[in-house]
Amino acid sequence: MADEIGSGRGVLEEWNDERGFGFIVPADGGSRVFVHVSAFPRGRRPVAGSEVSYAEGRDERGRRRADRVAVVGARRSGAPHPRGTVPALAVVGVLVVVLAILTQRGDLHALVPIVYAVMSLATFATYGADKAAARAGRWRTPESTLHAMALLGGWPGALVARRLHRHKTRKQPFVTVLWLTVVVNCAAVGWLALGKPLP
Repeated sequence: MADEIGSGRGVLEEWNDERGFGFIVPADGGSRVFVHVSAFPRGRRPVAGSEVSYAEGRDERGRRRADRVAVVGARRSGAPHPRGTVPALAVVGVLVVVLAILTQRGDLHALVPIVYAVMSLATFATYGADKAAARAGRWRTPESTLHAMALLGGWPGALVARRLHRHKTRKQPFVTVLWLTVVVNCAAVGWLALGKPLP
């Protein structure tokens, strides 16, 4: 029997149907929470990707464990992408087209698209590493670092990584600052393309 220490919400990221257990990734970060099939309502088959609420406790060995789990957002079967991935890819696609046109016209230096590509790949990888660290309860990448990378041209990678990794999607202050970095970065590129200060 687990000693209850609080409650939480998260996503059932992994589920082993044969063995009847899985792991929940808490919405507020931290290490994964073990969950047994007995914690779910009777007759409800757990599905990986479902959003759940739960009472958190510790088992006899002091490990985090979820009890009284309730599914609050079931994943739609056959959905090919996490919600928001397609719009994120669309924004990145528009950026690629705009950069190609401006570079072709000579309004931007050819290094600008390269900087975007390198920073986006680096930012995407950093988000993935931070998500893995959150699951394992290891040292996390500071949010200021993630924002700095986005500001320096890595925001396309950040937008895609947030959706594919389901990371940093609910923390509103973080999302607000991220979009501010997008605006500032695009304004800087616009200034470079126009060759004159923006009003």
